[in-house]
Amino acid sequence: MTDQAHRPYGLWTSPIEPASLAQALRLSDVAWDTDGQTLVWLEGRSDRGVLVCASGGQAPRDLTTTLSVRAMVGYGGGDMAVAGGYVYFVAQEGRLYRQSLASGLPTPITPQFGHMAAPTPSPDGRWLLFVHTYERTDGLAIVDTAGENWPQKLAFGQDFCMQPCWHPDSRRIAWVAWDHPSMPWDSTMLRMATLDVDNKGLPSIAEVESLRMGTSVVDRPDVAIFQPQFSPDGRSLAYISDESGWSNLYLYDLGQRTHRPLTTEPVDAGLPAWSQGLRTYGFSPNGRYLYYVRNERGFSRLCACDLHTDRTQAVPLALDGYTSLAQIAIAPQNGALTRCSTLAQCTSLAQCTQLAQCTSLAFVASSSAVDAHIISCALCPASGDTPQAQIQRPVQVYRRSASENVPNGHLASPQPVQWSAPDGTSVHGLLYPPTSPQFTSTGLPPAIIHIHGGPTSQARASYNARAQFFATRGYAFLEVNYRGSTGYGKPYMAALRGTWGLLDVEDAIGGARYLVDANLADPNRLVIMGGSAGGYTVLKSLVDHPGFFKAAICLYGVSNMFTLAADTHKFEERYLDSMLGPLPEAGAIYRQRSPAFFADRIVDPIAIFQGEIDRVVPKAQSDAIVASLQQRGIPHEYHVYAGEGHGWRKQETIEAFYRAVEAFLKQYVIFA
Repeated sequence: MTDQAHRPYGLWTSPIEPASLAQALRLSDVAWDTDGQTLVWLEGRSDRGVLVCASGGQAPRDLTTTLSVRAMVGYGGGDMAVAGGYVYFVAQEGRLYRQSLASGLPTPITPQFGHMAAPTPSPDGRWLLFVHTYERTDGLAIVDTAGENWPQKLAFGQDFCMQPCWHPDSRRIAWVAWDHPSMPWDSTMLRMATLDVDNKGLPSIAEVESLRMGTSVVDRPDVAIFQPQFSPDGRSLAYISDESGWSNLYLYDLGQRTHRPLTTEPVDAGLPAWSQGLRTYGFSPNGRYLYYVRNERGFSRLCACDLHTDRTQAVPLALDGYTSLAQIAIAPQNGALTRCSTLAQCTSLAQCTQLAQCTSLAFVASSSAVDAHIISCALCPASGDTPQAQIQRPVQVYRRSASENVPNGHLASPQPVQWSAPDGTSVHGLLYPPTSPQFTSTGLPPAIIHIHGGPTSQARASYNARAQFFATRGYAFLEVNYRGSTGYGKPYMAALRGTWGLLDVEDAIGGARYLVDANLADPNRLVIMGGSAGGYTVLKSLVDHPGFFKAAICLYGVSNMFTLAADTHKFEERYLDSMLGPLPEAGAIYRQRSPAFFADRIVDPIAIFQGEIDRVVPKAQSDAIVASLQQRGIPHEYHVYAGEGHGWRKQETIEAFYRAVEAFLKQYVIFA
């Protein structure tokens, strides 16, 4: 083993280059066909979305070639569904398509009219539910799966809806809906309806049912519901509710009209529904188990709830190398035995019987040292029939998002850290220390205090290319899960209501001081970085604490709360009602919390990055800050990327961004 070379922090040669980051795929969703053998997933390749399919041990092949797959309701998501040998998907143009998994070209089944998401085929294969939006009107619509009829409205009347699902009898549906000013993690309504499917033409709603828990309605103003799903036998409806203060799983008995909690532990099983089509659980094909992914301080753990006994246990899997499990997909029937190339692989009748009882699961999985993978595994009873007895068939990797040429020892492992806020609250973060087997440095490293977007979101222990880019160059990289973040219970998330621009800034400063006090960072070389809502915290921190940070990096950050409320997209246009207060009553707060009105206080070097066609945080938000910087001669850079919106998709943009950031930090932090 060679001795480590001495080189200053921030100047280490890293195996992670901007070009390699630009070439990585975005793996965002995965689904089984009803045969339990065919797996379909969605890849983001530069600015295109491509569906890919693999079956029977054959090499993966692209399904879509000319059409870009991307739903554009709100922040997107809910791009595709698979059933009966077909994939149903939304093209970026807005139309729904059907395509055979065996062969052939995609066929449009709806006209180009508004935007669509969450295509959901009925179990009998006749109908397709989907979310539709047009001219600020959102709702559920329906069309036949062959596209022979004109689509029609099914459930409208509320501001938003998401996550439609079918009952196994193809006559009942459930979905989540909500109205302004709520966000889907604040207050949503669980709806169930019976359809009239006997008349000619498309089904219509015959009856809508209100689901009750005791004497109160599930859709209380302070309760958010997430991901309804009917059980395979049709007797129950599962859903996630945060009424306990944590997002726990519940089961509604359709016959008895009773609800019961399946999980009660103080960990979250749900997610903030920033996009359509999110999933964190699913039923086993026989309905005995409900498998779910819970969030343990940003780390994923697969668990199983036995619905016969209500016992919940972590599933002992050989998945320890993955710390993030997203978009869980459970095959509707067992394909594990069929996927064996021959029955000769079963060495005994007992082994064949065991394989026949397996449940196939798929995920988008990653860890700090492993880029996103599309994987599947089979859970099989070893002996007995409790979750503890389950073992795992070998994990199969279908797709890797990157080349994975970087050895594990070159990558940083995130360490959960905590520090105390001034009010005594424990604030959470993930620390990526400077990591290199080739280089060493004297003194303390520069540190990047990274603020996630949302703000109702969380930095998770998935593969974090941005953190690794900096940690492998000799920076400490702290992901701040400030008060207002998800994953630590609803009270922690709700702490930012009315205090956005205060507590997040306080926790960003607190995280930096934690690193300094622990001798983990150089107090004279602290950098704050963030995008969107995180970019807002960057600007607000520079306004409120000039001179604290050596430099700042702001990606499409909010600078003016008034124009944000007026110009942003429908999904977030009332978000500020809870974060700051409703207008006009809270006008003074909006002004006080808007960095644009105090931009003359920004004196630290800053690099600002903006998408030219961003409709969430329009370019004018960054222009206002840059105008002040230019007028006063404050060191700054302003990069506007043509054709980019709220985040980077194009390979050339991603590469240019990282090169610009690295050069900026060398000039204003490392060599300053």
